[in-house]
Amino acid sequence: MQASALTNGTTPVTTSDGVALYVRVAGKGTPCVFVHGGPGAGSYGFEKLAGQPLEEKLQMIYVDQRGSGRSASDAKLNYSLERQVEDLEEIRQQLHLEKWVVMAHSFGGIIATAYAQKYPQHVQALILVNSILNLPAAMESTTSYGYNLLPAATRPPLDAAAPLPQRYFMVLAMLQQQKLYNQLQYASDSTAARVNRVMKDQTSNHDFAANMFKAPGRYVQDFTPATASLTMPVLVLTGQQDYMTGPEHYKSFRFPQQRVVVLPGKHMPFLDNPKEFNQAVQGFVRKLPRR
Repeated sequence: MQASALTNGTTPVTTSDGVALYVRVAGKGTPCVFVHGGPGAGSYGFEKLAGQPLEEKLQMIYVDQRGSGRSASDAKLNYSLERQVEDLEEIRQQLHLEKWVVMAHSFGGIIATAYAQKYPQHVQALILVNSILNLPAAMESTTSYGYNLLPAATRPPLDAAAPLPQRYFMVLAMLQQQKLYNQLQYASDSTAARVNRVMKDQTSNHDFAANMFKAPGRYVQDFTPATASLTMPVLVLTGQQDYMTGPEHYKSFRFPQQRVVVLPGKHMPFLDNPKEFNQAVQGFVRKLPRR
């Protein structure tokens, strides 16, 4: 793999519609942009908790999406999928990269797949980490599993006829209330405690998340049929017990050049099984054709 000529450090990027985005470059090797989930989670947690081993072989590009983390909000409230895709492309252009690897976690899979659809010529490879490509299906999985985590004696009836967002947010609120939310994401209490220690220093911006759920647009599209036409190399990483995405969600992916690695654990394989996660990513990147 050829090394990139990118300079490490924080590189503020202002989009064509005037939104200041947080972009930080770290590491050496093949350029790899990280598309965080949430929506609106920011890249801080992944960078601090999982970035360093990846940076030994990849030049990681950590981006906070508009209305997320350390990036600014959009005064015009344009948080559409199309705009998030253009933000990624404008970052690539401003970094003067011909191609990059696109790594996405969770909800970020939707943005990464939409980007790969529109700009396949600039995607050297996709790395999808517990990625959601069908948001309603993932929300159903989260709702069903999360509801069953609640103590049977105290949980209220769940109206199956209620709209999915209503059921989803009701279950999440009850899990938070009863301090059970961590069981959705992490395989152990020690992992959850480690994340909470790191995340207390995060700069938060929830505007993207708030506005996306008000007007979801194409975010609720099922992107799994589109996978059949994306011919770049793809690494699919997933957790055996990841009910936030759906433990069998990856089985609907049809990328012609996909490699699937199923790891023990839940929604955060880079924390639950960091050694196996990093081996899978580095092995995949090592075999990519030279740029």
